[in-house]
Amino acid sequence: MAAAVLLVLVPLAAACGSEKAGGEQPGSGAVRAEQPVTGVWWNVDSVTVGGVVHRAPPGAHVEIEDGKAAGNYGCNHFTAKAAVTGDSVRFSNARSTRMACEEQPMAFERTLAGTLADGTLTAEVDGATLTLATADGDQVRLTRK
Repeated sequence: MAAAVLLVLVPLAAACGSEKAGGEQPGSGAVRAEQPVTGVWWNVDSVTVGGVVHRAPPGAHVEIEDGKAAGNYGCNHFTAKAAVTGDSVRFSNARSTRMACEEQPMAFERTLAGTLADGTLTAEVDGATLTLATADGDQVRLTRK
């Protein structure tokens, strides 16, 4: 089961993008240059899947820079490829450490990794908050460090 978790987590970590978006019109819901997704340390606050909110353990974070994502799922560190285009983010080729932790952080990791790996995510930055949303409406909520 640990190997399956890592296979899911690795692609999710890669989903974080590293390119800066810019030039979108204010109010369009798109990521704007003055509110970048990349080059920012984002603390993961929660993941909402199927209407259920899962609170992140301390230390969960993501940083997207130069086409790469790196961070911590809550126990294990990860890296991934990240493509940011306009208000879209896609993670791929994620790799993760394989540390075993208590069940709560591991359950959160599976949820976060699965959500990040769920195809192209819509990114919306509102002040110090970033929301990554799947096509099905699941969300990862992050706060600028």
